[in-house]
Amino acid sequence: MSTRLSVNLNKIAVLRNSRGGAEPCVVRAARTCLDAGAHGITVHPRPDARHIRHDDVLALAEVCREYGVEFNIEGNPFAPPREGYAGFVALCEAVRPAQATLVPDDDAQITSDHGFDFARDADALAPLVARLKDAGCRVSLFADAGSEVAHAARIGADRVELYTGPYAEAFAAGRAGDVLPAFAATATAAQAAGLAVNAGHDLSQANLGAFLDAVPGVEEVSIGHALIGEALYEGLATTIARYLAILSPR
Repeated sequence: MSTRLSVNLNKIAVLRNSRGGAEPCVVRAARTCLDAGAHGITVHPRPDARHIRHDDVLALAEVCREYGVEFNIEGNPFAPPREGYAGFVALCEAVRPAQATLVPDDDAQITSDHGFDFARDADALAPLVARLKDAGCRVSLFADAGSEVAHAARIGADRVELYTGPYAEAFAAGRAGDVLPAFAATATAAQAAGLAVNAGHDLSQANLGAFLDAVPGVEEVSIGHALIGEALYEGLATTIARYLAILSPR
């Protein structure tokens, strides 16, 4: 089966929130992506609601149920609840997405920029992984290339998501070959430990194919920033079709 595409809609919400009101509509964007053949929807609701909000999560969960596709919620499981944000685990327990992707991002970060230190974080993550699995979620943990991903399997995770920001930077600089072996080795180690492998961050039409050629068995890619940017020029449905064409032979 080809690698699956989950479209991250955070940037649609950023544009909406910059003006206020309801446009552009994240639900309409989700429907457009799914009608064009995307396999699922990803969101990363942050405690400060800078883009995806609690009400968006509820609405998008309904859309994904309607279409029978995967809903993937990303977030920091250690971020405490506050007004307008129930906390990542509590939100997942309320919505019960198909997948919960745990990411070690701080409130002040513009975007996710590293994976977990599994040797340090595994014991703290273990009870949260258990709660999410009790809620029916498949659990994926954000991981750097070269990290000790076997720890993720030990605490009950189902997948790791390889943080591909360093790959995208290397690709743009013409030195992707310097970093791809580490990504491939980490994916192989994860699979040997019984984990499936996802990938995401700064993947684009330009660099996605080379990554999938080098890294074996990637189940799913989550793509938002580049995809939405490309869609400004090409249209959302056309952009989805072009990503699916990249993924289909694999």
